Amino acid sequence: MNILVIGGAGFLGANLVRFCLEQPGVKLTVMDSLEPELKATTRHLEPVWDKIRFVRASLLDDTALGEVVQDQDIIFNCAGQTSHPLSIQNPLLDAKINTLGNLKLLESVRHLNHKAVVVYTSSSTVVGKAVHDIVDETHPERPLEIYSANKGVAEKYYQIYHGVHGLKTIVLRFANLFGPFGKGYAEFGFINYFISLAQAGDEIRIFGDGAQTRNVLYVEDAARAIWMAAHSNNLVGEICFVVHDEHLSVRDIAAGVMRAMGRGSVTHVPWPDERKRIEVDKVRITAAKFHSLTDWRPRYTFEEGLARTKTISEGTQA
Repeated sequence: MNILVIGGAGFLGANLVRFCLEQPGVKLTVMDSLEPELKATTRHLEPVWDKIRFVRASLLDDTALGEVVQDQDIIFNCAGQTSHPLSIQNPLLDAKINTLGNLKLLESVRHLNHKAVVVYTSSSTVVGKAVHDIVDETHPERPLEIYSANKGVAEKYYQIYHGVHGLKTIVLRFANLFGPFGKGYAEFGFINYFISLAQAGDEIRIFGDGAQTRNVLYVEDAARAIWMAAHSNNLVGEICFVVHDEHLSVRDIAAGVMRAMGRGSVTHVPWPDERKRIEVDKVRITAAKFHSLTDWRPRYTFEEGLARTKTISEGTQA
């Protein structure tokens, strides 16, 4: 089975690469632009380097896309500009990667590999601040910043290319992934940032009282969901949330991280104005649709995922 992971040097991508390599009969190509703005590096791929074919190229590179999509049975697109603050600071970069890049990929697949299954990893933040107690796929979309708006636009591209051109596209919306091989920067996922601070024995700064709530999901559960989605015919053309039913406050997440890592401290600080403007506050998401269409259920609690993250991180550093 020929599989392409785009964005395979990123956090989710690097974990998905490892998951794919554990499956029998997989021939894996990994593509990543390694753009410095996205803090990209091949460091997390080095242990599996001899098991993959790596192509350094951007989603904006028509020639590279045309070459790598051919003869692939499954294409996992984990590529993207994933920082909410950076999308505000550099909206044109975000738009190029998160909208134009996806159009270029879809056009390449349409013309050169119509049979491939294409799974796009999106974000729960496309809905913005919740107006219903429970957020599902019927919830209104009112994104609060450029990143979330562009991810929502890209989702529509995948649905349109399924409906108009018959491509086998699947969109999965994830929320607050955490685990090994995270970037450890504040702008690229707050849980992994908290983990990196605690591992260093540093201070975790929480905006406000930390009462804002989030669904969380260990990245290995996300990788397994992506794999299962690609092999589920009844998901073709669909958009689904993929989340754990654990629902935690930010301050509880910080406390759990410190317990698991055995280090760190917490300080509460006032909200920066820009961050407050894009804060979604309390959100409770359901993955009921994905559950109804697949056999997927998360295997790891937040606590168990943190323990695995610590073990893997310590083993990588040894």
